[in-house]
Amino acid sequence: MENSQLNFEKKTIRKVTRRIIPFLFLLYIISYLDRANVGYAALEMNEALGLTSKMFGLVTGIFFIGYFIFEVPSNILMQKFGARVWITRILITWGIISIATGFAQSANQLYIIRFFLGVAEAGLFPGVILYLTYWFRAKERASTIAMFMTAIAVSYIIGAPVSTLIMDHIHWMNVPGWRWMFIIEGAPAVVLGFVTYFYLTDRPEQAKWLTDEEKNWLISELRKDEELREKKNQQTSSHKTALTDPKLWHLSLIYFVYTAGTLGVGYWMPQIIKGLSSYLTNTQIGFIATIPYIIASIVMNYWSRRSDRTGERRVHTALPLLVSGLTLFSVGMVSNPFIAMILITISLAAMYCFKGPFGHCQL
Repeated sequence: MENSQLNFEKKTIRKVTRRIIPFLFLLYIISYLDRANVGYAALEMNEALGLTSKMFGLVTGIFFIGYFIFEVPSNILMQKFGARVWITRILITWGIISIATGFAQSANQLYIIRFFLGVAEAGLFPGVILYLTYWFRAKERASTIAMFMTAIAVSYIIGAPVSTLIMDHIHWMNVPGWRWMFIIEGAPAVVLGFVTYFYLTDRPEQAKWLTDEEKNWLISELRKDEELREKKNQQTSSHKTALTDPKLWHLSLIYFVYTAGTLGVGYWMPQIIKGLSSYLTNTQIGFIATIPYIIASIVMNYWSRRSDRTGERRVHTALPLLVSGLTLFSVGMVSNPFIAMILITISLAAMYCFKGPFGHCQL
């Protein structure tokens, strides 16, 4: 009887995982593709629009100002309207704005577009993490988040060669390849926005693809999880209470440092690789850029499964950040570009290892 119940539980979790994770995985690939392709566009765009390194830094950074301002409001609105409606909105608006990037004629236009891209995309990641809590128990979340977060690495693995191939080979109507890259890569977000509306299910109670027995068991398990969390915290926090909790700001600072590292590497890696040799084409740069992300995706999933298996979170979160920080700091100390790339690869893999266990952290 015990084995039968265990098999039922595993079967239900696998069913939920197969239904939800691949689709969210795809959405996040498109999200990071639209967010990070500016790093590859810079190989041609900076010269075309007269951008200095400082101006390009503002182009990449201003995205996060919009993202930061609207991230919490976006998550609150997602709770009000439901994941299906709100994620649909996020996808369609960011897709349209990403396409508009291909029509930018000046640095100022690019600043405005990138700011509103951040506004449009704000709330997707925390919204998805919140959404996963509606479907998965605490003990499954680190590995589930890791599966979902592998999409970041995959977006770079796919996006790097695809973006540079478009730049090198698509110049329809005499329009530069970097402009076509934004237009072509922004379109899937709009299409997937409409698909999301019909595919996602907000809560287990509404899942027509689960049997009544599966729904009842899952709802019961998630309710137990919530009761344990509330008992641990002793009270359910309001938004105001949460925003004044020092633990929230502590975790926010940690995540800020992590994000600065991963995106700093992602945005500037094409130009770092270009520095390896003046003879590299855009396409070759794109393929070389996939190597660190392939390694990172493999290591991240191993590390997150290890965290779930042992039930340990603190060391599994802190150690990767320590390794990442030390290796990234070392990059600035070496002059050999090949050694620098090895250190960047180690640092990136460590950063990705951090994500799964950290996503399980609670206030």
